[in-house]
Amino acid sequence: MRGFFRNVLMSAALVGMGSGMVGQVDAAELTKPSLSENKILNVSHRGASGYAPEHTLLAYELGQQMKGDYIEVDLQMTKDGELIAMHDETLDRTTNGSGLVKDYTLEEIKKLDAGSWFNERYPEYAKDEYVGLTVPTLEEVIQKFGKDARYYIETKSPEVYPGMEEKLIEILNQYKLTGPNVPSSKVIVQSFSAESLKMVHELDPTIPLVQLLWYDTPAAISDAELEEYKTYSIGLGMNYNRIDEAYVQKVRQHELLIHPYTVNEKEDMAKLLDWGVTGMFTNFPDRLQEVIRESK
Repeated sequence: MRGFFRNVLMSAALVGMGSGMVGQVDAAELTKPSLSENKILNVSHRGASGYAPEHTLLAYELGQQMKGDYIEVDLQMTKDGELIAMHDETLDRTTNGSGLVKDYTLEEIKKLDAGSWFNERYPEYAKDEYVGLTVPTLEEVIQKFGKDARYYIETKSPEVYPGMEEKLIEILNQYKLTGPNVPSSKVIVQSFSAESLKMVHELDPTIPLVQLLWYDTPAAISDAELEEYKTYSIGLGMNYNRIDEAYVQKVRQHELLIHPYTVNEKEDMAKLLDWGVTGMFTNFPDRLQEVIRESK
């Protein structure tokens, strides 16, 4: 896998290169990231969600045990303004509740079962301990894993939740996950919304940002688009099954990181590494760990 070794060094540590890009306004204030420059990012997608109910503390814990580099937290906001870890705007898929998250208070959401659905859908991975798991808040996730963990946070549907970005920054500051003495790679914020990312950048230009993209057809991207993304982000994330090696190399030539999602099969992981991606999201962080180890 010559391509893998060629591009591993290019990845630098997540934001080794990115630190200069993130804060063109306040670049001097950015703290040099501490990730090893020969490390590909293994991001536990919604935790180790292939093995445990997504966005639960148990899924996040399992992801850490499987050597995931980041805990990915999708954010929704409750009726009373609390940030919770949940992918969907609705409660229906991953709890025994129904309706929009924004129509319920945190107290009401805490009464829901966020684990039993997984046992029903994935009986091969079912465990009794998943029954009755609750939806965690962002604060509870941080309280559980602390400053030793790294967090890859997505602002989901920010247009639905005015004030989401301010609340996020408030929590990150409260738990000292940002600031002059914190590696800039401790927290990454991603979103499909460029407006949301730019708002985060205005609130704290030291936080690395990743622009999410979705392709329905084979991926194509222009030099102008890449240069625009560089004005506020350090990388891109997109559905892996629409990209090819030329796309990956073009993104890298513009000195942007590239973290495709959601890659669950070893064959796809190995191919993407050979193409030169600098990390990827997976429901099975143990599989990616094995592929990275086998590729060295």
